[in-house]
Amino acid sequence: MPIQRLDRHQARQMPWKNGGGITCELAICPAGASLEDFAWRISCAQVASGGPFSRFAGVDRSLAVLAGAGLQLCLDGWPRQLRPADPPLAFAGEDRVSAELLAGPVADFNLMTRRSLWRHQLQQLRLDGAQTLNHAADILLLYCQTGPVTVQLSGAAAHGLDEGQGLLLEGEHTELKLSGAAGALLYIGHLYRQP
Repeated sequence: MPIQRLDRHQARQMPWKNGGGITCELAICPAGASLEDFAWRISCAQVASGGPFSRFAGVDRSLAVLAGAGLQLCLDGWPRQLRPADPPLAFAGEDRVSAELLAGPVADFNLMTRRSLWRHQLQQLRLDGAQTLNHAADILLLYCQTGPVTVQLSGAAAHGLDEGQGLLLEGEHTELKLSGAAGALLYIGHLYRQP
């Protein structure tokens, strides 16, 4: 998987058991893994109602709100709001988490890694022109929330990303140039194999 394109509009959609939303699975490792045995998983969801989060023992999670007013979270008894302008929230899959909608449905973005195999960081990057990104991740995730964005890989072709599209880059692409109009917004995930 040197370069893999992601597209929310072509992703596998899975309704939640409780009927409170729909998840689009953008990528999972290994391919075909289940929610019980994945090494890492990237998804976005349309959340139509509040309720408790599923628990994932041994998994670290990052959550970002992409659209809508936001979520009122209760994280192990502590209140916390998460809105589209906020940086992603990192928490353990074992944590007791529930959410209520602040004002209507929201869209969110999730990155999960199995702690014994991988670790990750997820950040929000607002572009205004061109920017160079250097990284040392084993896998780099780029997900376009607001575009268009152009990703120029060192020694390779440029890739255009529109809203809901992304790239997974493995290994050799340690420097890339990102460009987008004012207001372009990316989520960048750094995934590292555990030693």
